[in-house]
Amino acid sequence: METLSQAFNLFFQLPVIGSTFFGVLMGVILGSIPGLTATMAIALIVPMTFTMSPIASIGMLVGAYKGGCFGGSIPAIILNTPGTPAAAATVLDGHEMAKKGQSIKALKVAIFSSVLADGFSDIVLIMVAPPLALIALKMGPPEMTGLIIFSLLIITAVAGKSLTKGLIAGVIGLLVGTVGLDPIMASRRFGFDLSQLDEGISLMPMLIGLFALSEFFMNAQSGITQKNQTIFKNSDRPEDQNVSKKEFKSCLKIVGMASGIGTVLGAIPGIGPSIAAFASYAQAKKMSKTPEKFGKGAVEGVAAAEAGNNSVAGANLIPLLTLGIPGDVGAALLLGAFMIQGLHPGPLLFKENLDIIYGIFMALLLANVFNYFIARFYIRIASKVALVPKHFIFPGILAFCLVGAYGFNQSIFDVWMTLVFGVLGYILRKNGFPVAPLLIAFILEPILESSLRQSLLMSHGSPMIFFTHPISATFLALSVVGVVLTVKGKLNQH
Repeated sequence: METLSQAFNLFFQLPVIGSTFFGVLMGVILGSIPGLTATMAIALIVPMTFTMSPIASIGMLVGAYKGGCFGGSIPAIILNTPGTPAAAATVLDGHEMAKKGQSIKALKVAIFSSVLADGFSDIVLIMVAPPLALIALKMGPPEMTGLIIFSLLIITAVAGKSLTKGLIAGVIGLLVGTVGLDPIMASRRFGFDLSQLDEGISLMPMLIGLFALSEFFMNAQSGITQKNQTIFKNSDRPEDQNVSKKEFKSCLKIVGMASGIGTVLGAIPGIGPSIAAFASYAQAKKMSKTPEKFGKGAVEGVAAAEAGNNSVAGANLIPLLTLGIPGDVGAALLLGAFMIQGLHPGPLLFKENLDIIYGIFMALLLANVFNYFIARFYIRIASKVALVPKHFIFPGILAFCLVGAYGFNQSIFDVWMTLVFGVLGYILRKNGFPVAPLLIAFILEPILESSLRQSLLMSHGSPMIFFTHPISATFLALSVVGVVLTVKGKLNQH
């Protein structure tokens, strides 16, 4: 009770509540503009959190992620252009409803589906995370090594269309993570006689470069002028603007099903919101009494897609908070924010900073409330914001990226590193390489290296230690099975 009281005192302060509100607002706005994803919203907001308390900064970033997940549905419905990759499934029925003059109705369905599913996954997180953290405390170096190898292989396998390119991106991330002093021998590695690299490559330039600056370069290369896009006029009929009781009841069952699917998939590292959205959509079509309406403007289709992708938001924090392993790119950016605040997610966080954990749980729940009310207001002006010309937006993003990179350490070297990672991210994305495995592998490399070397010291150099410990052996076996199934799936697609 004392810890809970401390968490209340930490959270219920105007700066913390205000930062959570601001994060949701920025997430909704940026997510609603095609080309500006929820991930990019977090990357742009991270520099604002340097001087904040841990709960205020995490609250702002969690709010941005939740707002961005919903915001992506706005252009998906209105413009037939997903604002985020996770909203791709929403297009299937959302835009068909917009063509019938029912865009406001579709957006209302998206709002309550998103908020209910998000709240469900948050509650599961709050219930599941503490006992999982207690179990994780008993894991030694061999078990952590097996777990991280499993997570990295799954993340790199499912990221992007090519398994090979995902693995290459992951290897690049691991190599970049080795720059700096050896954690055990303290010898310099890949420093090129630059003293700035003795402590390794800073996370902030990588975050901003890979996810914000590379997006700027992609848009600059493809041309930031927008095609004329049709906005379908809303019908004045009440039944085309409001959700009926019958529709609400039918959607409620779909939202419950999709929330369960999204929460389970979201808790598995590497399974992003896009997969959860399409899996939920497919299951909703099977459950529906009128499956023939799917793809032609079915309210249930919008509910399934939005509930599926938004329920991932809370679930992917389960492996992050309990094990220190990010479930997707958004969670990886949150992990970076934790590290900037001097906090290291994992089982020890529950032991040493339980008040902060409870404060974050409160921020998650409050962000859902803010998301609902902000979204209800915002959908009235959303079509105008979604059509803001990109040539007004992206120069400001470029300036914000460079100022944010400099502000972390007041270092010009960090600005140069941001540009380097921006160019690297652009080259990788241009050639079909996913950048998410690179970032996640970079973040996990120090933990993997320490666990691996500690395990080998324990076994006097014998790798059999990973096969004689049941948990690590299980994770390694699952890694092999996961890669084989992924390869089989890719071959079947071809």
